[in-house]
Amino acid sequence: MADEKTRKRLTAEDWARAAMAAISEGGLSAVAVEPIAARLGATKGSFYWHFANRDALIAAALDLWEREHTEAVVAYVEAEPDAHAKLRRLFRDVTVWAASAAENRIEVALLATASHPLVAPAVARITEHRVSYVASLYEELGASPERSRHQALLAFTAWLGYMQLVHATPGVLPGGAGASAYLDFVLDQSVTPQGIADG
Repeated sequence: MADEKTRKRLTAEDWARAAMAAISEGGLSAVAVEPIAARLGATKGSFYWHFANRDALIAAALDLWEREHTEAVVAYVEAEPDAHAKLRRLFRDVTVWAASAAENRIEVALLATASHPLVAPAVARITEHRVSYVASLYEELGASPERSRHQALLAFTAWLGYMQLVHATPGVLPGGAGASAYLDFVLDQSVTPQGIADG
């Protein structure tokens, strides 16, 4: 009887979060109703209470990814008083986050399946949101719109590369004090007046 009560308390977000975990661990192909139901200690009936099909669950997981890995990050960064501090917080904290193999797996897994018809529009939308947000911070610092966009793209592609190295060849990256020194170097190159000045 207690199991039945637990099952009834599962929400659509519980299922979406479990689907995100499955994607992180095994890619999009790991999103299957029965294994996720087993992970949650639920029945397939609970799944169908919330979702019409697997695609609806994937869409919910992608929405959750967007909220937690983009919208929440932007809100967190916006607590800083000015664009310079926002960029420093964003670059420092997102790079530290990317260094956690457990945390970055969802990004790597979704980018690996970016041609999937459900994933492609989400990745495109979220990438544009991220790049546009960073570009807006560079504009606040006085860079032209074109320069700001270029700086934002450079920062985003550097982050993607860093995340991929963490995932595939972590030994290439500096550790400990070396990691901190590397991050300071990146921050200095990215958010100093010389780094953002229009050439």
